[in-house]
Amino acid sequence: MTSPVDWDLASRVAVRWAGSEPFSESYHYDRIERDFAQFTVQAEALVSETTGLYPDSGPATAKVISRAEWIDVNVRSFQRLLRPLTDRLGEQMGSSVMAPVARRIAGFELGVVLGWMSQRVLGQYDLLVVDDADSDDEGDVVYYVGPNVLALEKRWGFPPSEFRLWLALHELTHRAQFTGVPWMRDHFLSMVHELMEEVEPDPERFAAAIRRLVDERRSGESSLSDGGLSALFASDEQRATMDRIAGMMSLLEGHGDVTMTRAGGDRVPSAERFHRVLHERRQQTNRRSKLIHKLIGLEAKMAQYEQGERFIEAVEAVGGERAVDHAWTGPEALPTIGEIRDPDRWIDRMGLLERAAS
Repeated sequence: MTSPVDWDLASRVAVRWAGSEPFSESYHYDRIERDFAQFTVQAEALVSETTGLYPDSGPATAKVISRAEWIDVNVRSFQRLLRPLTDRLGEQMGSSVMAPVARRIAGFELGVVLGWMSQRVLGQYDLLVVDDADSDDEGDVVYYVGPNVLALEKRWGFPPSEFRLWLALHELTHRAQFTGVPWMRDHFLSMVHELMEEVEPDPERFAAAIRRLVDERRSGESSLSDGGLSALFASDEQRATMDRIAGMMSLLEGHGDVTMTRAGGDRVPSAERFHRVLHERRQQTNRRSKLIHKLIGLEAKMAQYEQGERFIEAVEAVGGERAVDHAWTGPEALPTIGEIRDPDRWIDRMGLLERAAS
């Protein structure tokens, strides 16, 4: 079966767009690998102590990688994640004379996005790497893009030991969420697979989406801000699934930001400055970057951080620092995106006021 995406082309384009890595041959590389190996272990213990979430999949593996290696990891992750969709599309494309052209266009577009992202990403916990039978990695892998970390430290004068521990705390918090809450990883992947299964190539839907985008532009609204092109072209059923995913990810991002600050404590006295600089870095983009943010859903991702933090603050104001633990009791306890934006609704549904009073 022919894949609807030219994955090899996507990799080649992404590597070209990733650009040069001035720190890839730096003598600092030896130290950064040792640091992240040490700080990943330290962060894992601090996060578990702070959250009460203990991963059940063994210790995390820290791996410092280049931009090209990050691209390779994510191309493989996309191949696994999108397989239910690409298999079906491959069957439907069949022997179409336009199939080769469509494959190359899809590969080129994916490569551009991955190449651009590879210049900015600092760390990543990969949910899917443990599903890769061809991977040499054992256990859960936490990736750190070495050249990007070194460049940011140099530009802003960040103390390396503090900044690296701070990054490790962020990634290890996400790992604790997905492996310390027994059902979380399977629940997330089931929603993503459900979303992939719901996708059908429907020209009428695409035409209607374009008309909606034009109408929204006239009225000053934009579906792109709610999740990028995927939200714009989604059916009502798909948007409902995307809203469930958005609610869950907003919770996890907000909980992650609060935890990394709390777990770092006195060990990361520069945490507030790190947070401020990275927030400004996300906001200070040129016109092309802002368009990419919208198209691939990064604008919605940024909103998840802010909405999630406000949600956690509101919940903790009522039930204390561990009030969010009620969300870990089962998928039905996760806040919806509406509850993220209006925390009182989740607080009422979970009876936090009554619990706090008793």
